[in-house]
Amino acid sequence: MIKVFVPRDSTALSLGANRTAKAIQAEADKRGVEIVLIRNGSRGLFWLEPFVEVETEQGRVAFAPVKPKDVSSLFDANFTDALSNTAKEHSLYLGLVKELKWLKKQHRLTFARAGISDPVSLDDYIELDGYKGLKNALTMSSEDIVKAVTDSGLRGRGGAAFPTGIKWNTVLGASANQKYIVCNADEGDSGTFSDRMIMENDPFVLIEGMTIAGLAVGATQGYIYLRSEYPHSLAILNETISKAYNAGYLGDDIKGSGKSFYIEVRRAAGAYICGEETALLESLEGKRGLVRFKPPLPAVEGLFAKPTVVNNVISLATVPIILDKGAQYYADYGMGRSRGTLPIQLAGNIKQGGLVELAFGATLRELLYDYGGGSATGRPIKAVQVGGPLGAYLPESQFDTPLDYEAFAKIEAVLGHGGIVAFDDTVDMAKMACYAFEFCAIESCGKCTPCRIGAVRGLEVLHKMTSGQDYEKNLQLVRDLSDTMMSGSLCAMGGMTPYPVLSALNHFPKDFESQHK
Repeated sequence: MIKVFVPRDSTALSLGANRTAKAIQAEADKRGVEIVLIRNGSRGLFWLEPFVEVETEQGRVAFAPVKPKDVSSLFDANFTDALSNTAKEHSLYLGLVKELKWLKKQHRLTFARAGISDPVSLDDYIELDGYKGLKNALTMSSEDIVKAVTDSGLRGRGGAAFPTGIKWNTVLGASANQKYIVCNADEGDSGTFSDRMIMENDPFVLIEGMTIAGLAVGATQGYIYLRSEYPHSLAILNETISKAYNAGYLGDDIKGSGKSFYIEVRRAAGAYICGEETALLESLEGKRGLVRFKPPLPAVEGLFAKPTVVNNVISLATVPIILDKGAQYYADYGMGRSRGTLPIQLAGNIKQGGLVELAFGATLRELLYDYGGGSATGRPIKAVQVGGPLGAYLPESQFDTPLDYEAFAKIEAVLGHGGIVAFDDTVDMAKMACYAFEFCAIESCGKCTPCRIGAVRGLEVLHKMTSGQDYEKNLQLVRDLSDTMMSGSLCAMGGMTPYPVLSALNHFPKDFESQHK
C-alpha cells in the first residue's frame, strides 16, 4: 500500500496541511486508491508547505506546495506512482527528497529525524536509531557521560553558549538529596522556531536527552518549561511522554536499570523575561518571573534551591547523538571553539524561510542567498538581525562573517538561538532601534534600574534624535545610556538591549541623520 506523508507541524498546519491531508484521503477513497496517510513532521522547507511526500522504491518523492485545489490534478497525474512520467510532469513535482539541493547540503544531526518520522510513534523513533544514546548511557558512569558531553564541545544553544559539560559537571559535583533537569522551552526570540520544531517533529529526542542528563548528574525529576503559545507542542509532548512511561523509558526503573527519571510539562507565564534561566526558575516555582542575583548559580542553587541543570531544547536534543555516535563524531563538525552544528532559522523578508542545520563556519551570505534565496521582495537585503530581538543588526559588509560564537563576538554581535531575520533596503533602521528600546521597556521584569529605567529613557532620547532635537547631544546620551545598561543590568535583557541600538547607529547612521535634517 502506498504511503503518503503530510506534515503536522504548526507551520504546515497554518498553511493548510490538515485541509490538504483530508482532501488527499477523500480523493483516494473516491477513486478507490488505497493509501496509508501518515502525518509526519516538517523538514523545514516552510515556503513549500504543505510538503507532500510519496514513498517509492527509490526513496520519497516530494510534491509541493500542495493545496486542496491541487489534489484532484495530482491524482489525475497518478502521483501515488511518483516515479511515473505523468507524475513527473505535474507542476508541483520536486523529485526525490534526498536529492533536493536545499536539504542535501545540510548537516542534519540534531534534526536527523525531523520530517521523516511520525513524531508520536515510538516505533518510528526506535527504528531511526532513537534511544541508542540512552542505551549506552545506562552502561556508563555519571562521570563518563559528563565527560562525553564535555569532549563533544557542545555549548548551550539557547544563546549564552556556555559549555554544557561544565554546567553538568558542576551539578554532578554538588551534594544534595534532590537535583533537577529543567528544559528551557520558552522560545520567545523573534524569528526562532527550532525548539518548537524539535518538540513537534521529534519529541522523543528531547525526552531521551533529558533522561540522559538526569543520569549524568544524578537528577530524578525533569521539567519542560514550555512557551504558552505552543499548544501543538504541549499536546505532542504530553502524548509522547506518556508513551515513554508506558514503554519503560521513563519512571522508576528505566529499562530495568534500577535508575529513575520523571518528566512533566509546565506551561510558561507568557513573559519574554522568563526565558532567562533564573526568572524561569522563579516562575516554575509559582512566583513572579523576576531575575535572581547570581551567585549562587542555578547549578548550585536552582529550582527549589537545589542543584539544577537548565538547558535549552536544542542543547538537550543534541545529547542523544553524542552518546550514540561518540563525542569525537560530533566534535568533528564545526570550527574553533564552536563545535558541532547549529539549527539556523531563516525568517523575515526572505524568499525561502525555514530551518537549516549546518556545521559552524557557514556564512550569513551563504545562508541568506544559497538557502534563503534572497529577499522575498527581490530587493537587496540591507540588514539582518541575528540572535533575536536583543541581537545586533548586521550590514551587508558583514555577511561573510562565519557562524561562530567568537567570530560574532569580534564584531559585537551574538549568534544567540540561531534566528536570522532579514530586512530589505526599504527598512528604516532608526525605527528598528526605537523598537529595541520599546521591546525592553515592555518586557523588562523591572528588578534592576538600568534595564527598567534605561529602556524607557532610551526610547525617549531616540525619539528626540529623530525629531531633530539636539542630535549630537542626544546621540552621545544614547551611547552613554547604552554603556550603563550593558555594564549594570542584572541579566541579558537590559545588558543586550543596546546591541541592536548601537549596531543600527554604527552601521546605518544615515537612517538617523536623514530624519533630523
